Amino acid sequence: MTKTVLVVEDDPAIRRGLVDTLQFAGYTVIACADGGEGMSVALAAALDLVVLDVMLPVHDGFTILAEVRKARPQLPVILVTARGAEQDRVHGLTNGADDYVVKPFSSKELLARVGAVLRRSAERPTDVGHVIVRGRAIDFERREVERPDRSRVQLSERESELLRYLVKNRGRAIARAELLERVWGLPTGGDSSTRAVDMHIVNLRGKLADPSEAPEVVLTVRGKGYMMAPEERT
Repeated sequence: MTKTVLVVEDDPAIRRGLVDTLQFAGYTVIACADGGEGMSVALAAALDLVVLDVMLPVHDGFTILAEVRKARPQLPVILVTARGAEQDRVHGLTNGADDYVVKPFSSKELLARVGAVLRRSAERPTDVGHVIVRGRAIDFERREVERPDRSRVQLSERESELLRYLVKNRGRAIARAELLERVWGLPTGGDSSTRAVDMHIVNLRGKLADPSEAPEVVLTVRGKGYMMAPEERT
C-alpha cells in the first residue's frame, strides 16, 4: 500500500524538491505552505508520516509537533531544520520528533531517513505487548500506561519505542549511545544527542509517575546509562 506523507514547508523551491523526491520514490504527497493549513491536515488527514519545517508562518513546526503528539502520538514526524540550528534539533527530538534532516540535504539522505522512520513505525515487535512494572500497566499496542492511582496517560511514538527497548532488556544497564542507535536509529552525536536521550527519560518518568529523585521504574546506572527495574521476586 502506498504511504502518504504530509510535507509542510513555506519555501516554494524546497517544498517542490521535497514533493518531487517523495513522489518519484512512490509516496503519495500532500503539501502545505504554512503552519495553519499544515496543522489542520496533520491533525485530520490519513497520514503515514509528516515532514515538517521548523520555521513556518501562522504556526511554527514546534507548535504543530506538540499538537500532533497530543492528538496523534503514533504519527511519525521528521523535522526539517537549518544548518547549525543545534538547539532546534535537540528541542525537536526531546519533544517527540522521530528524526530530522538539515538544510541543505540530498534526496538520498531524505529518502533514507523517511524509510528508516517508516520501518521503525511499522516494525513493532509483538513479543512485548503488555507488561506490568512496579504497579504500572504498560500497553504497547495502545501506547498507554495505567499508573498506580488508576490514571492513564498516552505515550508518544518515541516514548513507546524507548520504553519497549528498556523492557526487552530488563535488568541490563543500557548506554545512551546504544539507545541512540537502536531506538533513534542515529549514531551518537556528542552532548546534544545524549541530552535528547536524557530529556526523553525525564518525560517518560513523568508519564510513569516515577519520581526522578528516587526512580523505581526507569533506573539510572551511574557511568553507564539507564535500566528498567528488574522483575520483582515474590
